[in-house]
Amino acid sequence: MSEKLNVPTMADFAAQGKKADILFWVGCAGSFDDRAKKITRAFIKILNHSGISYAVLGTEESCTGDPAKRAGNEMLFQMQAAGNIEVMNAYEVKKIVTTCPHCFNTLKNEYPELGGDYEVIHHTQLINDLLQEGILTVEGGDFKGRRITFHDPCYLGRANGVYEAPRGLIEKLDVELVEMKRCKTNGLCCGAGGAQMFKESEPGKKEINIEELEIIIDSLLELF
Repeated sequence: MSEKLNVPTMADFAAQGKKADILFWVGCAGSFDDRAKKITRAFIKILNHSGISYAVLGTEESCTGDPAKRAGNEMLFQMQAAGNIEVMNAYEVKKIVTTCPHCFNTLKNEYPELGGDYEVIHHTQLINDLLQEGILTVEGGDFKGRRITFHDPCYLGRANGVYEAPRGLIEKLDVELVEMKRCKTNGLCCGAGGAQMFKESEPGKKEINIEELEIIIDSLLELF
């Protein structure tokens, strides 16, 4: 059975006449995808351990509208965004942290013009800050001595210039960080962005995710 985590909501804070310093935006993947839920739970443990004043929206959180916008449905995007902005502004949200690069980009760059002006950071940036402040410490554990490579998500890297935060955390695990042949500003899309993961493949010679996987394998094979 999964460990039960204490996760406060914005409504909980409001009921006590208080405000959370940070809103943790969980996102659709972090809420429903089995692998992404592991990231959500791990990050919540970090937040709880650090003593940060944070909360989630819970059932009041809806999709940011990113997939709708990338698929060309601007009306649906604005409807979803407007609903989220109304909820967050009602709670007087000022700062948001999220583990999802797509949510990160949408909340940071596309919500302001619709009335949602917030400070938005990625969870790797927050964890780095906590480490630098001495609030958190990290050990390699099971990862110590391993060779690890990092895929730069399009909306974290090339769209927003966040390259060093995730790499800094990987290196703190006492591992060997191996850069792929295509990385950082030259990184390749995983193939799921732009709502592509929700639609059928288009005509072509190769799927983007296959191309990226081959790059990862080639990069690691060169070490042997």
